[in-house]
Amino acid sequence: MTQPASPPRPAASKSEPADGESPLRTLAARVDVRTLSLLGVLAVLVLIGGITQPDSFLDTDNVQLILTQASVIGVVTVGMTFVIISGGIDLSVGAIVALASVWATTVATQEYGFAGILFTAVIVGLACGLVNGMLIAYGGMVPFIATLAMLASGRGLALQITDGKTQMVTVDGVLKLGERDSYILGIPPLVLVFAAVTVVGWLLLNRTTFGRRSVAVGGNAEAARLAGIDVRRQRLYLYLLSGLCCGIAAFLLIVLSGSGQNTNGNLYELDAIAAAIIGGTLLSGGRGTITGSVLGVLIFMTIQNIFALNNLQSDVQQIAKGAIIVAAVLVQRRTASTP
Repeated sequence: MTQPASPPRPAASKSEPADGESPLRTLAARVDVRTLSLLGVLAVLVLIGGITQPDSFLDTDNVQLILTQASVIGVVTVGMTFVIISGGIDLSVGAIVALASVWATTVATQEYGFAGILFTAVIVGLACGLVNGMLIAYGGMVPFIATLAMLASGRGLALQITDGKTQMVTVDGVLKLGERDSYILGIPPLVLVFAAVTVVGWLLLNRTTFGRRSVAVGGNAEAARLAGIDVRRQRLYLYLLSGLCCGIAAFLLIVLSGSGQNTNGNLYELDAIAAAIIGGTLLSGGRGTITGSVLGVLIFMTIQNIFALNNLQSDVQQIAKGAIIVAAVLVQRRTASTP
């Protein structure tokens, strides 16, 4: 009599270590290789800066400068990361920053003090994000065209408000935030704001339904719709989030420069997109990390600082940025094609 075959043994779960496999090796397998690569690139840049300019690059003031400069574009990049993950793009972030900064530094606005400037910057950012979101989500416009129109309109309106002049900030509460006396444990307030936005963005993407829906919409919008996600509303929320980040960044830029100008935020859209791509966010949508985007910002700011300390021309810096972007995209394509 034939014995019945024993049921197949279930395969070991990927989350559980196989027999004989050390917990340390399992933990190492879970580590994001891309994040480690970005940290490695950043470490190499720090080493290069320390070798070429040992007295100035590793100085505390210079490190604070790098982090402060990274804060403004970093906040914009957090919002941009969400938009790109959803399969969209926002070319208007630099123009929104400029418009929010000049609107918040008009004489009439400054009469309301610190709160008036902050409130105006945030509201202008949200309003621009709302227009972008409505045009894209409910107007059926392609994100590239809609945000390109906002870029042109925002720059034009900012120029009209300022008449091409710089608007100086006279509110002491705003100016003091950029002074060393306001540092907390040696950390500039702008860096703390950037850190807070990063943490909130990470939690929003990785620990909430909003984040999961954003990834789903970017991966396959039709499948997300069939799964019960209101794709149009989700896209509206994402562009509102991008506008909010631009408003916050505009306020940080006002604190940093002590003024509002129609040229503020120049090429921020390219820097934010580049930082997100460097961090592993797919331009086609469906994948991305806040941590990677932030590391991308720090890499770009460190390169910029090294170039400045070594008196290298800005055109060489732009060429280096372009080369890094091309390399990052090629790595993405290589990774995507690997089974």
